[in-house]
Amino acid sequence: MKFYILTLFPEMVEQGLATSIIGRAMDRGILSLEAVNIRDYTLDKHKKVDDYPYGGGAGMVMQAQPIYDAWEAICQRAGHKVRTVYLTPQGTTFCQPMAKEFAKEEDLILLCGHYEGVDERVLEEIVTDYVSVGDYVLTGGELPAMILVDAISRMVPGVLTNQDSGETESFEGNLLEYPQYSRPEVWHDRAVPPILLSGNHAKVDEWRRQQSLIRTKERRPDLLEKADLTEKDKKYLNFE
Repeated sequence: MKFYILTLFPEMVEQGLATSIIGRAMDRGILSLEAVNIRDYTLDKHKKVDDYPYGGGAGMVMQAQPIYDAWEAICQRAGHKVRTVYLTPQGTTFCQPMAKEFAKEEDLILLCGHYEGVDERVLEEIVTDYVSVGDYVLTGGELPAMILVDAISRMVPGVLTNQDSGETESFEGNLLEYPQYSRPEVWHDRAVPPILLSGNHAKVDEWRRQQSLIRTKERRPDLLEKADLTEKDKKYLNFE
């Protein structure tokens, strides 16, 4: 899978995504990432990419021309119109099912806005998806873009060395992940739950499922409304 990030700060996303699981996947050729500097496509001799908003108001607005030309150059190289995500607080809140959906794409463009926003006309021309990472405002779209790349990449086959770890974490089936423990067996007078030492895998799986249900009910009860619950789950949660 190839990510293209349209940005004013390419070094920020390149450095932020060059390590850990994502960096190793890029080294192995499973993923690739190209940070495209929007300034490289401006026609202004001073590399200016923003201007005052029509109608007045505070701040500046990113202009349509350099964004469109950068986008068009990517699509020409890819050989097709690439699905394009604009990172904005006005978008649909990003979630795990969305990450799985995006991971099916061969190419994906992420557009990072700045200043007071982006000229609406270019958004209407190129954007297929409007995505938010939460109800708050950031300086630019680079951090949200990096979040999307990280979450989506984990869903791409071969990125995780143990594919199960992408299928049993928080939000899978709209449930939070169960508690995890490692050595030592006792730490600060707190012991690992005995069931995890039993060697009985069926009982361990049952305990983990129950813990996921409990944790979700306590911390994110809103998720239970759309969770994939069995009749046994519902009985355990006293939903019957």
